[in-house]
Amino acid sequence: MKKLLLLLVLLAFQVVAFAQQGTVVESLSMKSDLLNRDVKYSIYLPPGYDDSQRDYPVLYLLHGYSDDETGWIQFGEVNRIADEAIDSGSCSPMIIVMPDAKVTWYCNDYQGKDPYEDMFIKEFIPFIESQYRIRSKKEFRAVAGLSMGGYGALMYSMKYNDLFSSCVAFSSGTFTDKEIVNMPDKNYTMFFGDIFGKNLEGQARISKNWIEHSPLHLAKDIPAEKLRSVRYYIDCGDDDFLYKGNSALHVLLRDLKIPHEYRVRDGSHSWTYWRTGLPAGLKFISESFHR
Repeated sequence: MKKLLLLLVLLAFQVVAFAQQGTVVESLSMKSDLLNRDVKYSIYLPPGYDDSQRDYPVLYLLHGYSDDETGWIQFGEVNRIADEAIDSGSCSPMIIVMPDAKVTWYCNDYQGKDPYEDMFIKEFIPFIESQYRIRSKKEFRAVAGLSMGGYGALMYSMKYNDLFSSCVAFSSGTFTDKEIVNMPDKNYTMFFGDIFGKNLEGQARISKNWIEHSPLHLAKDIPAEKLRSVRYYIDCGDDDFLYKGNSALHVLLRDLKIPHEYRVRDGSHSWTYWRTGLPAGLKFISESFHR
């Protein structure tokens, strides 16, 4: 009996020993000249990163409105989910970078005072890919996010389709023009006024800056052959308040013959929904990294 117990203990120890974990570092920072402030970010380095010399593909994982660079770790459990996916073989080992975007919608604001988008493309990506062992080519770079971050992921992958191989958007903050036009003034001012134009009413809200960032407009305005160079995965719950914009984007991409995956699962705008969707999202991204 004692021998059996000893054997079980040894087997359990071996299982733990072989289940390697990645490394997470929260709230690092990069000095941005464009924003004239530090930009915080958290990073996940896959198991084996410190013990190897290999270069890794990279995923830029974007947070939602009012969250920060720690959200995907503290509430999304991204490190646990990535560890499990890598261990099972469903996900390639990858570096995951989570920047803080405050409430910028990942855009340049209409006044040019807070050019977050320019910072992300011109400063942040080059900085990250100079600091870590990253395979810095389009085919090894992906972007994903939830809610505001899903909007940012779609916007970046469409506008900068030469930079990203895939995009995963969970519950993306994609609104139709009609929703924006009819939005109560209080809500529009709170969520969008600083970005797309203050004190705008009705049709005036469909401003130049709105059109230049809306995934629904970008899908129509960017040549289809360029959009087809990116693989898209869109996932929005059946009880999510953002269902209109997400379903409209799906219909538009179908009409334009832009290949994409579209998922409607049981759930709402919640961390439970995003946590349970992340394994499939990571698998989709990994498939883009494979030759």
